[in-house]
Amino acid sequence: MSEDVIILENVWKIFGDRADEAMKAIEERGLGKPEVLAEFACVVGIADCSFTVKRGEIFCVMGLSGSGKSTMVRHLNRLIEPTAGKISVLGQDMMALSGDKLREMRAMHLGMVFQHMALLPHRTVRDNVAFPLQVRGEPKSKRWEVSQRCLEMVNLDGYEDRFPRELSGGMQQRVGLARALASDPEVLLMDEPFSALDPLIRRQLQDQFMALSAELNKTTVFITHDLDEAIRIGNRIAIMKDGRIVQIGTPEDIVTKPADDYVRDFVEGISRLKLVFAHTIMEDIKSYKVARGEDLSKSPRVSHDTDLDHLIDITTETDQPIVIQDDDGKDVGVINKTTLLKGIQGGKA
Repeated sequence: MSEDVIILENVWKIFGDRADEAMKAIEERGLGKPEVLAEFACVVGIADCSFTVKRGEIFCVMGLSGSGKSTMVRHLNRLIEPTAGKISVLGQDMMALSGDKLREMRAMHLGMVFQHMALLPHRTVRDNVAFPLQVRGEPKSKRWEVSQRCLEMVNLDGYEDRFPRELSGGMQQRVGLARALASDPEVLLMDEPFSALDPLIRRQLQDQFMALSAELNKTTVFITHDLDEAIRIGNRIAIMKDGRIVQIGTPEDIVTKPADDYVRDFVEGISRLKLVFAHTIMEDIKSYKVARGEDLSKSPRVSHDTDLDHLIDITTETDQPIVIQDDDGKDVGVINKTTLLKGIQGGKA
């Protein structure tokens, strides 16, 4: 997972008739969002945002309503035009594409799933899933074959001839996901696809999406206002506020090293047990031996990526400190009960 599939560089979006003037004033005078609104009657939707997404990664963008996250994702397929900045997807300069080339990029390489799927009510489930292929001019036999395969992926085989009104909300979302997969895009853009669903159904669809993403190796930008959801499914998370990205990191980074009070408030109620790992809280083994002089030959040994939940299980079965090993099996750190408790509380030993 090393190739950068999506690259955003210093992207701005300013809404309003005087957007270009406002952009120039921001560059020359450093105006903030309130000043831009007051002087130019323009709204800063995205402010100097940059990030990369690697192949096969699930990159979550989260924030409160109005933070700019949905505006952000619509820049990637140019449903919204940026005021300034650069956008590259799959090695293509998105700003250089227009007309047929842009439509081809959207149809062949980018799949989008919205919160409200806008399924075609007069079409069956099969025809809704096959619709992107019909737009591309694929023959009916291929459309139906692909549609059937995608419906099986999302556990909707047997519902092919139903109409959207006959399905539950969760089933309709799965139809939308199957429709996005039907064109076999390399990149999925998902804008709060599960947020309107009941918690149990949402969790089931999250599980199904993560399994499909791993199986198909899709690169995904996933928009959500729910930090629990972002932490659960994201390889990395970008947190937005007022159109700006305030922190990008792994779920563990976000929880253990919040960039500011805004992020700290977000993560305050998040359980650390499945998110914080041994390598984050362990003491260096050399320093530990010097300071304590303990015999660690009989201590249990675990990998550096063992989470707090498992470490707690181990400490209930032994009075010995736990020795932490790297990927090569070398002893690199130590965790004792004191270290573990501080890790659970949020401090380091």
